[in-house]
Amino acid sequence: MSPRIAIIGAGPAGLTLGALLHKHAIPFTIFELRQKPTAEDLSKPSGMLDLHEGSGLAAIRECGLYDEFLKHTGECAETQKVADKDGNILYSDDGEEGLGSGERPEIARHALLSILTTHVPEGSIKWGHKLLSARSTGVSTETELDFGPHGKHTFDLVVGADGAWSAVRALLTDIRPQYAGTQSVTLTIENISTRYPRLAALIGRGSFMALGLRNGVTTHRGPRDSARVYVFFTAEDERFGGEGMSTRGASVTKEQLLGGKALLGGFGSVVKELVAVGFDETVECPGAAADVKPLYMLPICAAWEHKAGVTIVGDAAHLTCPWAGEGVNLAMCDALFLAKVIVQAWDAGEFQDALDPLLRQFEEDMVVRAREKAEETFSNGQMMFGEDGAKALAGIFSSFGQ
Repeated sequence: MSPRIAIIGAGPAGLTLGALLHKHAIPFTIFELRQKPTAEDLSKPSGMLDLHEGSGLAAIRECGLYDEFLKHTGECAETQKVADKDGNILYSDDGEEGLGSGERPEIARHALLSILTTHVPEGSIKWGHKLLSARSTGVSTETELDFGPHGKHTFDLVVGADGAWSAVRALLTDIRPQYAGTQSVTLTIENISTRYPRLAALIGRGSFMALGLRNGVTTHRGPRDSARVYVFFTAEDERFGGEGMSTRGASVTKEQLLGGKALLGGFGSVVKELVAVGFDETVECPGAAADVKPLYMLPICAAWEHKAGVTIVGDAAHLTCPWAGEGVNLAMCDALFLAKVIVQAWDAGEFQDALDPLLRQFEEDMVVRAREKAEETFSNGQMMFGEDGAKALAGIFSSFGQ
């Protein structure tokens, strides 16, 4: 009987792994908490992801999806603009000739998931399946997964690609994400070029960051001529997002966000206008509030004792903040290397015996690789959310061209 393989989570890591296993005719089942997204769901603006050579792009090429991937990369340019808290541009490569080398092309998260899904057999994804618990059966390397109303199922290999609050990770370690000291609000402006041309000119064709006073506003261009606006602010206590917010997972009104001394009260008028428009375009009715989300990270040195038949990848293994764009790239790189391990064990004949030492080495290598990127990400965050993060970041970008 073929080994039973379960992948928990249909994000970039889980879908990449599924696509690569399918390429080698290795059966598997992906279990995903969300219901199957519709075409309309996938057409909506979503966060943009820049894929890197040697990691995310290597996985895309291995899946045989590079040409399809390129069709979805024209909505956000590979350009950067850095402004101070008042909106004064300190660095810009937007509009310069010769930029956009393709080394870090941007793609909408929804578009990436859509093209990966097309390379996974429809019947191999079980949508609407929430993993309630996982436990070892005590029989060889078997793990029993409990999906509540969808029943309990037993597998020989379980891969946790189930994100920050991974249920599979609990089989390996009691390490949990810790609050990173930053909270965020996500806003979206559609058709920004025609409806708000002044703001479109401010943020440019790619990425834009206005930083200062330990806070920041960043944007990415995206589908439907959109701008995704992220407001980040420093807050020592995860239970207190800022002035007027008293509970974890709180919400904030436009007035609190733009007037709060600990939030954007000290920012300039043009940056506040960008956020105000984003707020009005995002909330459902006047006076409504937007959700505030604390950011979390796993300890930089996070590791675990190897356990046969179970592993974790992506955010489940090495959750970081989004300050270096490495999260999705590490996740897809994990999937690429894990797929090679599984294929090698599969071809060896005695799957479990061949898999275990390969899986152990895969995890050791992944921890080292992730630690380097986590250190880089943490350092970036310390710089960006200092008192004058814009000056420091602009200096770094300017040095690249020297």
